Amino acid sequence: MSTIKPPMIKPKHQRLVLIVLAVVALIGAGLLAAYALSRQAAYFYLPSELAANPPEAGRAVRLGGMVEKGSIKTMPDGVTINFFVKDDKGRVPVRFSGITPDLFVEGSGVVAEGRMEGTTFVADNLLAKHDEKYVPREMKDMTSQQAKAVIAETK
Repeated sequence: MSTIKPPMIKPKHQRLVLIVLAVVALIGAGLLAAYALSRQAAYFYLPSELAANPPEAGRAVRLGGMVEKGSIKTMPDGVTINFFVKDDKGRVPVRFSGITPDLFVEGSGVVAEGRMEGTTFVADNLLAKHDEKYVPREMKDMTSQQAKAVIAETK
């Protein structure tokens, strides 16, 4: 009586199968990551771009520009503020409910994350920008020698 042996796969073919499976897995992971990122991406607009070509309603976008001087108005609820973000060619009204960052002031740079509702940009988050001369509050009144000493102590 003879027993029938199943055919053996040669080691060369085993490696080839493993390589093909690894490549398929990498491509699948890449496509899954690209899909997830495309769903979470928030496009950046300047006020003039947002006014000329608004995104579809409800799409998460970022609006960046300068806070127009004299435009910050606090609503009676004490939490909601309305202001205008402008660039050299346009301006967009913005509504935000929440606590504003310390650096958020008129005439400063801001990036607002949110969505368009009609002609108003409704911000969920505000990111205040500072200029390149930024100095932390704690170091504002220090001389350059004192500041260097404090920096040296923290190293």
